Amino acid sequence: MAAWFRRTRAVAHYLRRNNGCTPSSSRGIVVDRQGVPVPALVPVPVVRPLESVWIGHATGRISPTRFPIFLAMRFESTRAEKHLESLQEVEDDEDAQVLDFSGGKVTFTSKMQFIPESSEKRVPCYRVLDDYGQPTEYDFSAQVNEELAVKMYTDMVTLQIMDAILYEAQRQGRISFYLTSMGEEAINIASAAALMDDDVVLPQYREQGVLLWRGFTLQEFANQCFGNKVDYGKGRQMPIHYGSKKHNYFTVSSPIATQIPQAVGAAYSLKMDKKSACVAAYFGDGSTSEGDFHAGLNFAAVMEAPEQFRSDGIVVRGQAYGIRSIRVDGNDALAVYSAVREAREMAIKDQMPVLIEFLTYRVGHHSTSDDSTKYRPMDEIEHWKMSRNPVNRFRKWVERKMWWDDKREVELRNNIRNQVLQAIQTAEKYEKPPLSDLFRDVYDALPSNLHEQESQLRETIKRHPKDYPLDVPV
Repeated sequence: MAAWFRRTRAVAHYLRRNNGCTPSSSRGIVVDRQGVPVPALVPVPVVRPLESVWIGHATGRISPTRFPIFLAMRFESTRAEKHLESLQEVEDDEDAQVLDFSGGKVTFTSKMQFIPESSEKRVPCYRVLDDYGQPTEYDFSAQVNEELAVKMYTDMVTLQIMDAILYEAQRQGRISFYLTSMGEEAINIASAAALMDDDVVLPQYREQGVLLWRGFTLQEFANQCFGNKVDYGKGRQMPIHYGSKKHNYFTVSSPIATQIPQAVGAAYSLKMDKKSACVAAYFGDGSTSEGDFHAGLNFAAVMEAPEQFRSDGIVVRGQAYGIRSIRVDGNDALAVYSAVREAREMAIKDQMPVLIEFLTYRVGHHSTSDDSTKYRPMDEIEHWKMSRNPVNRFRKWVERKMWWDDKREVELRNNIRNQVLQAIQTAEKYEKPPLSDLFRDVYDALPSNLHEQESQLRETIKRHPKDYPLDVPV
């Protein structure tokens, strides 16, 4: 990574005040106090975790002095960073009058100018691999070695196959509901790979890949979808509403955005307990229309909770709440991994929230209750499914590294398909949870109103036995 510094009044003012240099009228030239020109500044590599940046020039270094004012500096608190930025803005114009207001100094201006509703230039999207699996600039093999890359790829394939088979199981009437993460495999697996097991995950409902990465088995997925007696939710949740205390994965909740303020509360708890962990909350762009989204981001910004948000179409909203944000190519597994890894470090070290927007495309229907061809053209779906497929793109990179081949591909897909089919057959053979479980696990002692409801239900079943499933123990 390189830090580039433009020739601005802020830089010139700092050099003049602290290092005996003044800017000349020549473009890109700095002179010292004796009038000796110093060649223009050039980019200098920045290696984390250094907390300041060396500035060099064409023939050497200006001085062995470090410049702590530039944005490459890491802060223990966002308050410190905001204060420093406000001071730099004031230094940009020495003659400007300022108001020392709450939160920092504000300059006055005689020019009336409204802040535009949106910037003319859209926020750029960070990526590592192009559409053909070629690295755009950096070689990430040092960060993502063969073992990690192969596990990421095999889990992406496993997720893809599991989704396809369970989707068809619903179409056959074997389960009541399903939704896939097709097109979002890179976000699922790569983000999970960048997190630690102690990090807490609050999903939306399309993040089964995160749970897969953490060790949730294909049999456990099937048990939940079929709602049998070994399902951890005891059959009380719709299919795909997974949850696992063992894997720090909160149970999926159908209403959108409700997990966001809950995630901030969990993150603030980790901060108070001084845990070296963060909370990752996943949500889609529809969630940004809910009040819970805005309440959650406001809560996270004010309390500086160590949390990561992942979503699509909202990167510009992070700045409004004073939250560091980045837009990432969600179909690029390496970009997702590196961005989440860096965001996690920021969230824990600086004790602050980070917002990540992943640009991706949901290839599958919204769920088995939806026909997305009614509101989007088939050729658009096929284009994203084939030309911009995240699994295929990552496979090309892994194969180019000589870590994968066609033979292993065939063996993997056949093996995973057989495992999923076997898990479904096993899940179907288990009994359903008993009727009494419907009323348990909420209160320590069952209240009278639930006793009454349970009695009424049993009487109704006796009167209409044909209207109720025979495989549920009464």
